[in-house]
Amino acid sequence: MNRLKILNGLLVMLLLSSGMAGCLNSNDDDMVIRIAFKIQDDYDDPSVDPQTLADFIADQSGYDVELYPIASDVAAIEALRFGHVDIAFLDGGAAWLAWQQHGLEAILADQKSDGSTYYTAQAWVLADSDIQTLEDLEGRDSCHTGWLKSAGMLMPMGYMINNGIVEVSGDAQDIDSLRTTIENHFGDATIPAKGDLYYGYSGAFRCMTEGVGDIAFAKTTSYEDHCEWNDWCLERSEYRPLDPVFGQVPSHPVMVNTEETSSEKIEAIIMAFMALNTEEGGAEILAGVLNTPGISQVNSEDHLGSYSSAVGSIPGIAAYFDEKYDE
Repeated sequence: MNRLKILNGLLVMLLLSSGMAGCLNSNDDDMVIRIAFKIQDDYDDPSVDPQTLADFIADQSGYDVELYPIASDVAAIEALRFGHVDIAFLDGGAAWLAWQQHGLEAILADQKSDGSTYYTAQAWVLADSDIQTLEDLEGRDSCHTGWLKSAGMLMPMGYMINNGIVEVSGDAQDIDSLRTTIENHFGDATIPAKGDLYYGYSGAFRCMTEGVGDIAFAKTTSYEDHCEWNDWCLERSEYRPLDPVFGQVPSHPVMVNTEETSSEKIEAIIMAFMALNTEEGGAEILAGVLNTPGISQVNSEDHLGSYSSAVGSIPGIAAYFDEKYDE
């Protein structure tokens, strides 16, 4: 009997200690910020070592900070979904997927050189063109920055499909239907590969300037970005942007799962990252680790909303992003 009582007592103590350990682990998790990051085995240049970012965030927030290694953006999204990490850096497409399919939220975003967190997609024509509206583009020759590029293809095509200007040709669940749609709507479409003469923003603008296409799908700052040093450019008065704009292409956001990470921790994360803009050592981390001049606080609707509205209309885009970010 005594032996049975002793065994029962030991069992109760074991269960109690296990429960206490679980509480302690939970509390420990509450005081740790875990950041999903693509980490190398070693860093020859210490200025790009993400551990410097982790140390900075720890100093600013009062939390312990751990780097959680991931191999792909899909792995980062999954780590957020299941509470393995508190934040992850994603590009615009992956962030859209995370927001629309899994309810993850953007809280911060890196800045471009002018301090903005986006650039605006817009079409350009020559000033003497008879093209006045987007409806006038049917049958005209188009210049795109490349296959599935945001400002040069996804934003304008998504906008026009969404607004009934362009009709999808083919399977609405297959990304290859976008090429068929473009070929059926426009005359000759220039969709260059990397390394081709007309590839990229500068290439699309040159394609239109040299008369290969009637319209260039690029961004609002295309002339300022590409015509100060290129001898193929005409005078500014020779170009005309075509309204309306297609929407904002977002910079890389920091995403969280608000169901797994507390509001107190999210506030601490925002405060710590914003300190990168002002505190000693922050500029070096921004440039070296995050490749940006600054960080801004954002929300999902403002940062991803117009991109989502346009890109969400592209046939097969969700499946494409799923496959792309799982590589």
